[in-house]
Amino acid sequence: MKWHKLKKHRILETELIKNLKWSYATKEFDPSKTLTKTDLKIIKEAIQLSPSSHGLQPYKVLIVENPEVKAHLKQVAWGQNQITDASHLFVFCSYQDLTEDHIDELFDLKATTYNKEKSTFQGYISFMKAGLKNKTPEARRIWNSRQVYLGLANLLNVCAELKIDACPMEGFDTKQFGEILDLNSKGLDAIVLAAVGYRSKQDQFQHFPKLKKPKNSLFEIIS
Repeated sequence: MKWHKLKKHRILETELIKNLKWSYATKEFDPSKTLTKTDLKIIKEAIQLSPSSHGLQPYKVLIVENPEVKAHLKQVAWGQNQITDASHLFVFCSYQDLTEDHIDELFDLKATTYNKEKSTFQGYISFMKAGLKNKTPEARRIWNSRQVYLGLANLLNVCAELKIDACPMEGFDTKQFGEILDLNSKGLDAIVLAAVGYRSKQDQFQHFPKLKKPKNSLFEIIS
């Protein structure tokens, strides 16, 4: 890599770290501020581009804008104000079960995208379906739920880049969320939330220093 390209790469890395240092799990949002359509589009694209095992993306993201729905959800999320005060609430949901249909859908898309016959991928399809059969329904459900966090990570990173505030949240009643959002009919489980918007000037947490483990405690080099 030429020096000017390496230097540019390091500058980009530095900007990312600066943005991550700027961001924090926002506790108080300014309810008068909303995301622009452009920013929402960018956030959605970042989630869409998230990696997942086999590229299956076994989840769906509900984006709640409706104030009345958010108010109902707040009641079953420990009364946390982020639910209602943030511009948008992203509800990351995993499929309750992963089926062979999901695998077929992936390879239908792959065949179309790569302009190939689906039969080209038959070996891989068979491999994935065999692995699916070897997992219990509960194991599949757990595996699916883990995938959503990859999408959540991309949301948090792109929000930092855009200087938009976000707060990941697990403090909610999953069963009642399912009832309010009619998730069972969609075969979905609510796994994790992300309130997204703009910090209130009154949120004292924005002034606190980052509280993170020191690197020598967090990392261990195996050489």
